[in-house]
Amino acid sequence: MAWSKLKQNLESFLCPALYGRVEYLATSYRYLPDKAGLCYIAVDKKNVLNMSDITTLIRWYQTELEIKNDSDIQIPINNEEIEAVRKETKGIVPEDRLQVIARSRKLSEYAKELLSAQSSLSKSNFIVVANKFLSTSIEESIESNDILLNILALVDRRVGKKRILNMSEKMKLKHPIVQYFYELRLSTL
Repeated sequence: MAWSKLKQNLESFLCPALYGRVEYLATSYRYLPDKAGLCYIAVDKKNVLNMSDITTLIRWYQTELEIKNDSDIQIPINNEEIEAVRKETKGIVPEDRLQVIARSRKLSEYAKELLSAQSSLSKSNFIVVANKFLSTSIEESIESNDILLNILALVDRRVGKKRILNMSEKMKLKHPIVQYFYELRLSTL
């Protein structure tokens, strides 16, 4: 599909409140067909997501340690995870320490997922992901680990107010760029 047609299809799925605010921009190289172009997603004429550039407005993580030390990341821990740590340690660890261990383990998993999603985003071809978004269900796009699919689903008009409001817990575990677009969509409700 040609870029102009793809862009038109993507913009036709934008929720009415974001139409004109969110723009998809792409460059391609006519004489280098094997080289993927650059993709930008702009919000209010500001480049918010440039897949190949770390200087966008959203924080990009370089290491797992950066993610673990980021105080903005809130990881919810449930009783089952604390119980699993208690069983592993055979009950000899103090209660408050169990929460710290469970949080640390969950944060490590989260960091690995985040870095892997980030690296796949920087290598991805926007057109391929956009075509995948147009051919899959909105539920699959929301549940996916692909950052770009999450973003496209969040600004989609098929995602209603009730579903957006029910996603708040899930969004805490997503990449900061996905959280940014979630907050943007929340602001339109």
